[in-house]
Amino acid sequence: MITLSEGVMPSIEQRGDYAIIAITKHGVEMARKLQSSFSHSDLYYMSKFERGDEAARGIQMFEGSVRMLFPALFPSYKGLIIIISLGAVIRMIAPLLEDKKKDPGIVVIDDKGEHVISVLSGHLGGANELTREVAAALDARAVITTASDVQGTIAVDLFGRRFGWVWESADKLTPVSASVVNEEQVAVVQESGETGWWLYNTPLPANIHVYASVAEAIASQPKAALVVTHRVLTPDEEAILANGVLYRPKVLALGVGCNRGTSAEEIEAVITETLAELKFSLSSVKALCTIDLKKDEEGLLAVVQKYGWVFETYTPEQLNEVPIDDPSETVYKFTGAYAVSEPAAKLYSGVSTLALVKKKSGNVTVSVAVIPFT
Repeated sequence: MITLSEGVMPSIEQRGDYAIIAITKHGVEMARKLQSSFSHSDLYYMSKFERGDEAARGIQMFEGSVRMLFPALFPSYKGLIIIISLGAVIRMIAPLLEDKKKDPGIVVIDDKGEHVISVLSGHLGGANELTREVAAALDARAVITTASDVQGTIAVDLFGRRFGWVWESADKLTPVSASVVNEEQVAVVQESGETGWWLYNTPLPANIHVYASVAEAIASQPKAALVVTHRVLTPDEEAILANGVLYRPKVLALGVGCNRGTSAEEIEAVITETLAELKFSLSSVKALCTIDLKKDEEGLLAVVQKYGWVFETYTPEQLNEVPIDDPSETVYKFTGAYAVSEPAAKLYSGVSTLALVKKKSGNVTVSVAVIPFT
C-alpha cells in the first residue's frame, strides 16, 4: 500500500516501462484489462477498489490524492497511461514538466474508454505510438494532434530514429519542423544511411525534395533542410544548416587491432584522430570489430561501452578468408590471422574497398569502412 502525503516522495516498485493509473471504478476495470495487453506495464489504482488479487498480479494500490503519486512516476517510466480526465491530468503534471527530450510520453483515456489521447512527448517520448497501441487494445479512437502525423509528412524530431540516427544539434528542430508542416520548400540531403525512411504509402509531399549532395541542395535555395551524412561538412556546406538539421546515420565500421593491455585512452585517441583526419563524425560509428582473441581486451571493451557501439569479433579463419592488401607474417605468428583491422572492417561492412585501409599509431591499428545501404 502506498500512502500519499504532501511533500513526501512516495516509494514505488518500478518493474515495467509503462505505468497505468486509474482512480474510478470504471477506470480500474479498464486498467486491469489493459495491463493484460501490456506485459511491460505496472498498474496503480486507489485502494478502495481492492479486489484481493493485487499482490499476485503486482498491482500497487495507493490512498490519498493521485496528484502526489506523479512525482515518483514521472522519472521512472517511459510512458504513463492515465485514465483520468484530460484537464485534471494537465493540472497535475504541469509542475513536473521539464523538456520534451526528458518527459515521459503521456497518454490519457476517458472513463468510458472511447478516446485515447496523446498528450505529451508525442514524438520523442513515444506517446503517439503508445496511443495507437492502447487504442487498438481497447478498440477505441486514437486522438493524435501532432501536425506531421496528421498531415502524413516527415517528423523532423524522429527522422531516422528507428535506424539509430542522431541529430548533431537540436537548435533547429522547431523551425525546420515548421517549414515541413507549413509546406515550404524543404531539401533532404542523403549521402549515407538507410534509405527506407519514408513511412507512408503515398509519394513524398510536393514541398520535399531529395538531393544527393549539399551543393545541389544549396543551389535549389530551400527554406529548410534535413542533411543525412557521416561527413564533417565544409565551411561552404555549413550554410545549409542556417535552417537545417544535421543527422548522423550509423554507417562506420571500425576494424581495430591493438597490443595486449593497450589503454582505453590510447585506443579512443587513435580512433578520434583517425576519424578527424578522414573528416568523418564519431557519432556515425556503428561498430568496432576485431579478432576474437581480443574479445576480453579491457581497453576495447571500455571504449565500446562508453559509446554504445556494437562489438563484433571474428575468428582467424574468418579473417583469413578476406582479401587484403598487405598480409603480415608477424601478425599471423601471434594471432593466426594475416591481418586484423582491415579484414574485420570488411567483414562487418560487406565492402571490398575501405575508406581507410590501415593506420597504425602506437599500439593501435585502425581501418575504417562505410556501410552501404540501398
